[in-house]
Amino acid sequence: MQHFFQRISLLALLWALGFSTAHADRIKDLTSMAAMRGNQLIGYGLVVGLQGTGDKKASFTSQSMKTLLNRMGLNQDNDIDKFSNAIASGSDELANVAAVMITADLPGMAKPGQRIDINVSAIGAASSLRGGNLLLTSLRGVDGQIYALAQGALTSTGIDAGGAGSKVSIGVTTSARIPGGATVERVVPNAFDKSDNVLLNLRESDFTTANSIMQAINSKFGADVANALDGVSIVVRAPMDISQRVSFMSMIENIDVQPGEPPARVVVNARTGTVVISRNVKVTAAAVTHGTITVSVAMTNEVSQPGAFSSGSTKEVQNAEIKVGEPNKPMFLFQPGVDLRQIVDAVNQVGATPSALIAILEALKSSGSLRAELLVI
Repeated sequence: MQHFFQRISLLALLWALGFSTAHADRIKDLTSMAAMRGNQLIGYGLVVGLQGTGDKKASFTSQSMKTLLNRMGLNQDNDIDKFSNAIASGSDELANVAAVMITADLPGMAKPGQRIDINVSAIGAASSLRGGNLLLTSLRGVDGQIYALAQGALTSTGIDAGGAGSKVSIGVTTSARIPGGATVERVVPNAFDKSDNVLLNLRESDFTTANSIMQAINSKFGADVANALDGVSIVVRAPMDISQRVSFMSMIENIDVQPGEPPARVVVNARTGTVVISRNVKVTAAAVTHGTITVSVAMTNEVSQPGAFSSGSTKEVQNAEIKVGEPNKPMFLFQPGVDLRQIVDAVNQVGATPSALIAILEALKSSGSLRAELLVI
């Protein structure tokens, strides 16, 4: 734990000594083009080839298999009826089959024939998708149209093993991926080659950054080429010829811009004890002390012997010794406007752990002394 705080102190000290964190970023790293927004796709399919870890008796899985077999031309005999009756009677005919949902993110400007990654998740009683193979599945957009077709062998890193009363699970066995598992079949229309302007959206809303981007573009290409609409969007006038527009946007996205300083923020992960404090965090005058009370109970078993001439009997006696300890933690004082280095140094002086630091930061926020946004994730 001490090394954890020492690293934070070293980083804060470098900032205090004048190592500026200010740097220029490319516009392509700060913004995204509105015409290149992604689109979510979803589909329902079947995974086969499982080693007895499938849905087994799920009714919707058997119905899907029956429909699939009908489409494959196996409707001329009684095999399908026998299959359905076996499922209805409680047979584990579907131990190697699982019904799944497939999701994917279709990138902006994706063209037919390109490959995209897909995520596969079990929706029935399947215990593992490891080693399965996804059958041909259509992926639809919010408009109900088919935009991609998915199929392929699943890649699953989850492991679930057990025996002799013990069980070990690593990762999630009912979820898998297929890198490049879907082929794009339809283009999503966009306005990149039709509109008079190109809209750039900041990845993080910031009026200072939006103004800097506008000024950087106008200083290179002339006044009124770019106009900031708000703290998120910048409109850029671009050539109508598509080849010139592509060349123009290539120059735009490689312009270096000095972004605005991010807001003061403290991010706390309560599950892992991780605390990240931005360099702009300030604290007003406050006195802080932190300590924990330790209660220890010691049990001792003794034997009570009666007197030499008494009529009593020997008995077992249980005694308990209770001790309450409270460490002597010194109180530290925050002066108005202290920076990150002083905050970490003060916490280190009392030997606080990450969990104690979280408690101190939450208390400072509640008291109104912490001049920063406190995010608990």
